[in-house]
Amino acid sequence: MGDFLNSIALLLILLNPFLLIIYLIELVQDLNLKTFSSVLVRGGFIASGIHITFALLGDAAFSRYLRAEFASFQIFGGIVFLVVGINFMLKGNMAIEALRGPPEHIAGSIAMPILVGPATVSASVLMGKRLSPPMAVLGVLVAVMGTVMVVVILKVIHDRIKPTNEALVQRYIEIAGRVTALIVGIFAVEMIMQGTTTWVARILKAVG
Repeated sequence: MGDFLNSIALLLILLNPFLLIIYLIELVQDLNLKTFSSVLVRGGFIASGIHITFALLGDAAFSRYLRAEFASFQIFGGIVFLVVGINFMLKGNMAIEALRGPPEHIAGSIAMPILVGPATVSASVLMGKRLSPPMAVLGVLVAVMGTVMVVVILKVIHDRIKPTNEALVQRYIEIAGRVTALIVGIFAVEMIMQGTTTWVARILKAVG
């Protein structure tokens, strides 16, 4: 039970619904609660499917099936998040414009790269190593859907507070967005460095 709870806690921390709500702020503002919840739940199921796949396949998902090293995934994922972080720092919440459009088309965009990233995939692989397959599947579902529930609750709070405190809400969004961009940028550089270090070490070992 300890490994089960620890694995869920790790994935929840990495998903972080309190940062996730900032990424989705345009959808929070533009969509009503029913539509927003529907889109978010669909994105959650897509993300759950991806995480469950990596939890069940483990490292083999990269080495055997994708014919790639996990370090390559770290570098590419880090670059993606670095671009997102820079755009968020320069443009604020407008950096997530790609998520806008008909709700039926954005569930996949919410899943990737918002609910699925290098860190969460790593956590899923680790969960698969620690737990039996059924427990790993349950752990992923609990973590992802728990995150979705918290974000929906934050949407409800936003809708109730904004009419009377719109200036305060906008100020919070701006400040939180910049802080989020800084955190994402730091994390992205760390991912790139980890992947690069792994590749350099592998090259030096081969040459030596």
